[in-house]
Amino acid sequence: MTQPRRPAARNRPGAGKGDQKGTLRGSSEIRLRIGLIAIAMVLSLFGVRLLQLQGLDPKAYAARADAEGLVTEPLPAKRGNITDRNGVPLAETVTGVMIVADPQRTRANADKIAKILADKLELDYFDLLDNLRKTAPAGKPAIRFTYLARRVPATVAQRALDAVKAAGYKGVDTRPDPVRDYPARDVAANLLGFLGTEGKPLAGLELAFDKRLAGKDGHETYEVGGGNRIPLGENTEVKPVNGKDLTLTLDRDVQWYAQRVLRTAVENTRAESGAAIALDTKTGEILALADYPTYDANAPGKSAKSDRGSRALNDVYEPGSVEKVLTTSSLIDAGKVSPRTRITVPPALPVMDRTIHDYFQHDRIRLTLAGVIAKSSNIGTVLAARQFDHAQLWQYLDKFGLGHGAGIGMPESSGVLPVLPSWTDLTQANIAFGQGLSVNALQMVTAVNAVANGGELISPSLIKGRASNNLGAEYGTDVAKRSRVVSPQAAEQTARMMEMVTTEGAGTAPGAGIAGYRVAGKTGTAQQVGKACKCYDGSLAVSFAGFAPADDPRFTVYVVIQKPQGAASGGGTAGPVFRKILTYLLQKYAVPPTNTPPAALPVEW
Repeated sequence: MTQPRRPAARNRPGAGKGDQKGTLRGSSEIRLRIGLIAIAMVLSLFGVRLLQLQGLDPKAYAARADAEGLVTEPLPAKRGNITDRNGVPLAETVTGVMIVADPQRTRANADKIAKILADKLELDYFDLLDNLRKTAPAGKPAIRFTYLARRVPATVAQRALDAVKAAGYKGVDTRPDPVRDYPARDVAANLLGFLGTEGKPLAGLELAFDKRLAGKDGHETYEVGGGNRIPLGENTEVKPVNGKDLTLTLDRDVQWYAQRVLRTAVENTRAESGAAIALDTKTGEILALADYPTYDANAPGKSAKSDRGSRALNDVYEPGSVEKVLTTSSLIDAGKVSPRTRITVPPALPVMDRTIHDYFQHDRIRLTLAGVIAKSSNIGTVLAARQFDHAQLWQYLDKFGLGHGAGIGMPESSGVLPVLPSWTDLTQANIAFGQGLSVNALQMVTAVNAVANGGELISPSLIKGRASNNLGAEYGTDVAKRSRVVSPQAAEQTARMMEMVTTEGAGTAPGAGIAGYRVAGKTGTAQQVGKACKCYDGSLAVSFAGFAPADDPRFTVYVVIQKPQGAASGGGTAGPVFRKILTYLLQKYAVPPTNTPPAALPVEW
């Protein structure tokens, strides 16, 4: 029997919508399956590659990495700052860059790139050319990184890089590379030192405390291919460790002023050199240590090598009459004399085979010990010192620190206090008034400061707090040493005698006095030994040391001028420098006058 035919689906009500939905579901399922298959294929490829790289074919991977190149770049540590006592930077690290190249990309145009960089950076053309063409030894990976210039100011480097890019050349780039800067240029340069072209310290505090300041550089190694860094390639990083800061006791403003006043004096007298030091009397902190000639620490190569060190630490000389302060305070401490002790001073004094004179001609005169200091009589000092045997005077001067380095953490010449067995009567006579021994400027101001500080010697400090130098020794205010040299009474009596030096009509340096303040001081003039003849050649070292207020000292200042030309003296040449620096200190730190009567000791009898 023939079956009746069903009507077509399109003729049935509702039949079209159901079939359409089924068709859409089928298409979506097909697309989903295709997507899943594609993802699976990609993951499989990654998995196979990973298995190949990590397990099946590590040598092939290493060979390819070598062929493409592993680049190791430094991550420079930031060098610690050196600041003054108030945190003002004297040496700091500022933004800079290194200019680097990929020789694989620069070799073809090396000569043209080298010319651009040589002109822009003032570098050697042939050194640049060698680096831009650098190749690895046979069998070694290709070189993909080389230095062209280090520690270049960022703006200078960018101009050079822009010029290379503008010419259409590639393969030259920059990386961070801190630059050392000395913002005050020559201020404290003789103490700070400087860094060489390779960033290595060559002098001063930069060298002595390098281990503290330098920190430790890090590095980063990564894989490159086709001249570009591979994002998922090998990458390792060792972070840099920045250096530590170093805080000094210096006051930048006082240091700047002391240097300018000293420079004027040295230039006006056509002297060979000079040094000026200011201490906080109570703490021994160095507020200023000035040298002249000096140099710009940002451009040390433009100055003579002899001008880059600190003469105040390294030049030794015979101190002259400032030494009389130490001799007379020792005699007073031992109970041998007093400021009023009467001394008959002849025109000349034979000692062994020599004759000692005063700087001024006179007949037989009668001076008190205060008068011997006020008039700076060599003969009077020698006669007073005869109350000591050789050992007694030597022991006091040894306690004052003569013959010993001051010890501030930097190299210094310690001078010479002749050993006791070699002493004769002539040795003692000469040393009593400052000849026949040698000191550096820091030793001398430290010794005088002991008198200012009530007879207690304080080791001077250049470092605020404490810090270890490269040898591991600690220095600074926290580890400063104190020792008794003479009694407070002996120190006070010596200070009163020193006041007579700056008293009009009584002493040799009234011009070193400061209106409204009691000022204790002492002049010094010493013959110098010539380098050629090894004998006294007629040249002088003139100096002045003192403190104020004399009855309650706050600051101690010492100035020495080496080999001035023409008429020169401690009071007339070094005295004005002393007065200006001390006045500046008293004003800056708002030290009021003590408003007590000045010393009025008899100088004659």
